[in-house]
Amino acid sequence: MNDRGTRALDKRAVRAAFARAASSYDAHAVLQREIGERLIARLDYIRLEPGTILDVGCGTGAPTRALSRRYPAAKVIGVDLVSAMTRAARLRGARLPFGLGRAWGRERYVCADAERLPFAPASFDLVFSNLTFQWCDPDTVFRECRRVLRPGGLLLFSSFGPDTLKELRAAWRAVDEGAHVHDFIDMHDLGDALVRARLSDPVMDAEILTLTYADVGVVLRDLKAIGAHNAAHDRHAALTGKARFARFRTAYETYRRADGRLPATYEVVYGHAWSVEPGGQEVLADGRVAVSLDSLRRR
Repeated sequence: MNDRGTRALDKRAVRAAFARAASSYDAHAVLQREIGERLIARLDYIRLEPGTILDVGCGTGAPTRALSRRYPAAKVIGVDLVSAMTRAARLRGARLPFGLGRAWGRERYVCADAERLPFAPASFDLVFSNLTFQWCDPDTVFRECRRVLRPGGLLLFSSFGPDTLKELRAAWRAVDEGAHVHDFIDMHDLGDALVRARLSDPVMDAEILTLTYADVGVVLRDLKAIGAHNAAHDRHAALTGKARFARFRTAYETYRRADGRLPATYEVVYGHAWSVEPGGQEVLADGRVAVSLDSLRRR
C-alpha cells in the first residue's frame, strides 16, 4: 500500500486491458457515456469560453466530440494512454455523416500518458477528464493538469469512489483476501490532492448509480469489454478454479434483489478546480492554500 492506502498500479496492465477492449468499448460503455454527459452538463453552470480544450483519457472520443460541438470555436485535443483507443476515436470521426464530420473536424487525438502530458505549460483553457483519474496517481496527474492549464483555466473531471463495485469486492473477499477489484480513491483524498497540486477553489461531490444484471457472468463480461480490470501490482494473477469461482458466484447471489436482478454499484465522484494566476496563491505552513482576492476578482 502507498501512503493514500491504495495499491500501486501496473500501468502496462492498464494499457493492455484497454487495448484489448478498444473494439468492444462503445457497445458496453453505457454508464461511461451517461457519466460523461452529466459531466459536460455541469459546464452549463460555469462561466467559461475556452479556446483550447484537452480531453484526458478520451477513449474512443465521445466526450471529445461532444466538447467540440459545445464549443465550436475551440481547438479540442483528446489524449489517451492506448493507441488503439485514439485510432478508434479517429475512425469514429471519419465515419460521421458528411455535414457532421466537417463540423467536428477540429479534434485531434494524441496517444500519451496523463501523468506525462506532451504539451507546453499554459496550453489549455479547459482540461476535461471522464473516468480516467482512477487509473492515475492523483498527485502526479493533478500537477500535470495544473501545468498545462492557463491562468484562470478550469479542470473538470469525474472518477470512481471506493464504494464502486462493492458487491463484487465483497463476493471475492468471501473466497480469499487477494486483490481482485481495483482500489478507488475517496472523494476527500482527491480534494486534498487538488489542494496539494495548488489548484484553487476545489469543489467535490458524488452520487451513487446502480446497474442491474441477470447474472454475475454478465457483470464480469461488461467489465472486461470496457477494459476495467484490476491493475494493482499485487493483484491476484492465478487462474480462478471452478470451485473458487462457484464460491464467488454464490457470495454474489446474496445481493440479488426482490426484482430478481443483481446490482453493481458505482460511486461517481465529480470535481473541478481552477488554475490561478502567478502569485495568486500561497501555500501555508499547515498545507492550506491561501488565494488572493485580487486573483479571484480577475477570474
